[in-house]
Parts: sequence; C-alpha cells; structure tokens
Amino acid sequence: MGKKSILVTGCAGFIGSNFVPYFLEKYPEYHVVNLDLLTYAGNLENLQEVEKNPNYSFVKGNICNRELVEYIFDEFDIRGVIHFAAESHVDNSIKNPGIFVETNVNGTFTLLDVAYKKWMQKPFAYKDDYKGCRFHHISTDEVYGTLGESGLFTEETPYAPNSPYSASKASSDMIVRSYNETYGMNTVITNCSNNYGPKQHDEKLIPTIIRKA
Repeated sequence: MGKKSILVTGCAGFIGSNFVPYFLEKYPEYHVVNLDLLTYAGNLENLQEVEKNPNYSFVKGNICNRELVEYIFDEFDIRGVIHFAAESHVDNSIKNPGIFVETNVNGTFTLLDVAYKKWMQKPFAYKDDYKGCRFHHISTDEVYGTLGESGLFTEETPYAPNSPYSASKASSDMIVRSYNETYGMNTVITNCSNNYGPKQHDEKLIPTIIRKA
C-alpha cells in the first residue's frame, strides 16, 4: 500500500513550518502536500529542512482557487486536511478586511466543500475508500473576544469576535462546524492562543518586544 497523502495549507508560515518537519519525522508513512500562496508572512526558507524529503511536495497557489484544490485532491488522492493557511494580522484586517473574508471564509469553504465531494457519497456516508478522512481547522482564541482581568476561555465560551480578523476566523469555524452537523463530515477545530517560537514573523508580539527592548 502506498503512502497516504494529506493536504497541509500554509506550511511556509510560522506554525505550519514548525509542524511539517515534526509530522514528517513522526509519521513517515504519510506524504505531505503543502499548498501555500507565499504571501508576505510565508517563506519557503522556513522549510529548507524538508524540501528534499520524498514525502513532501509543494504547490504554490490560493486556497480560494477551487480548480487548483480539486486538482490537488485528485492528483495526490488527499486523505486528510490540516488547514493552517489564513490572513492573521489584526491591524491589517482593519485596513483591508476584504482579503481576510476572502481567504479565511471563502478559502476555508472551498477546502471543505472539495473534501466533502471527494470523500463522501452523501451526508453522513463516507465512500468506502475514504472512511477515516478528517478535516482539521486551525483557528484562534480571538474568536472568543476580550478576556477580562480574571477568568479564562473554554470550548464553551460564546463567540464574541471584535476585529475583522477574529470575525473572519469565527465565520470559518462556523462553516467547519456546519459541515460536521449537516453532512456528518469528520472535522476538528482547535483554537490556538498566543503561539510563539522559531520562524515567527517579525510583526508578532514577542519579536516586536525583543526588537524594541
């Protein structure tokens, strides 16, 4: 049996470029297909350690391009999606909210809908060859709004996004949820909080603090 291929979007960004080397080392039975548009926050130099790995392929393109996404699903027989790709800077979302809606909402819908049509024969019924396929959507804690001086967010906290960025991510979360509830698609949503580490873009909080120290 050949290796199973998974589509990982946005691998050239901060979190994706840390995830891919880890995943390829831990799960050598998988082939990772990286779909990334390489916007200002994406840099293929972040992935130099895997660029010659036979279990890794890179496709430059937009997650909103349905024809391209369909091609990738068919060409690589995609069996899972880990969706990192997103516009993610709050200040930029205030200046140009449209690109955040286009990428984070419409792009997520495109990925979900192509996966649904590839993997499932009808609602709540996976095709025999695609049972176990899963769509993992990487979101943010900002969908919950502003935390007060005390307390914490949980999975039960109501959504209260305050910026175009967080609103676009909350919207994408709801689309993912709808494909689970309406079609029985195997989906997971994780809400990250204040990620930091190697390969993080200079615009983020901790790199900014270090530069200004």
